[in-house]
Amino acid sequence: MRVVVKLGTSSLTNDEGSIDSEAVSKASQEIAAARASGHEVIVVSSGAVAAGLPALGISAAQRPTDAQTLQAVSAVGQARLMQTWNEALAAFDLVAGQVLLVPLDFMVRAQYLHARATLERLLSLGVVPVVNENDATADDEIRFGDNDRIAALVAQLMGADVLVLLTDIDGLMDADPRLDESASLIEDIAEIDNELEALAGGAGTDRGSGGMASKLAAAKMASWAGVRVVIAKADRPAVLRDSIDGQSGVGTTVRGRSERISARKLWIGFALPAEGRIAIDDGAVAALAAGGKSLLAAGVTGATGSFGAEAAVEIVDGAGRIVAKGLSRLSSQDVVSAIGQRSAEVVHADDLVMLP
Repeated sequence: MRVVVKLGTSSLTNDEGSIDSEAVSKASQEIAAARASGHEVIVVSSGAVAAGLPALGISAAQRPTDAQTLQAVSAVGQARLMQTWNEALAAFDLVAGQVLLVPLDFMVRAQYLHARATLERLLSLGVVPVVNENDATADDEIRFGDNDRIAALVAQLMGADVLVLLTDIDGLMDADPRLDESASLIEDIAEIDNELEALAGGAGTDRGSGGMASKLAAAKMASWAGVRVVIAKADRPAVLRDSIDGQSGVGTTVRGRSERISARKLWIGFALPAEGRIAIDDGAVAALAAGGKSLLAAGVTGATGSFGAEAAVEIVDGAGRIVAKGLSRLSSQDVVSAIGQRSAEVVHADDLVMLP
């Protein structure tokens, strides 16, 4: 199998925010075992900012919030993070290869193909790619924000069979275990819906950028790309092997959909924040549901929010239910002005994703 394994900051650092070499060593041992079993493994590793903080004498509690300082801290920490991975993988005769990605690597086709070719070549050379967002130079206006999304996009990019999201809890629970002692693990998910997303809650620790909500969003992205996803506890013995093998009880498994969508539509549907809404009538809903159709102004009944051309928008029916998401070819003002015009294209079919 081709496996993407993502380790969050909380799984790679100690309470002081320093890199936990034992945690990285355990992960490396499991990666080596997976490689020995014939699997290809790509690592998505968080921890650059957390690794840089102690090097600069900053505690996790004093973590800065401004983008420029965080980028500077990341530049310091990324080198230390890779040094730890290099040493840990070398203990098992494996070579690590650093790959830093930005959103344009998935949005621009030429960069998308180049990123895929580079990762494919690394795998063919027997290298373990270690992927992270290029925080040091990323534009704050267009960035991933968390490595769970990167992991989902890399899984799609590389046609992975399974995505393993390792964290500091067992998986998605049916209640908050901090408030309900009877909370139990949800082991199998066929389709992620609003109820499950509500269970996921909010952010994680002060050392990371995401919590279970972030992981469930990434799992939704990857499952739409046909990838099986496992959310599991990083310190569980043989967690990677059991996740690859589909062992029951290893964590929360989200099944991959049979119909895959492209990286571009994955990005539009699940990664870009919506800047407004476009309401459509029942006829337009039916036309879009049939597939392959662009949204024309003739079916538009209104627009809310202030957005420009090429902005991501949610498309809602008469009851306000979200039926699709896409990139509007018109600004919010132009959408309203074009209502009723049969030939005016609001969202092109290539920029539109139908959502359940």
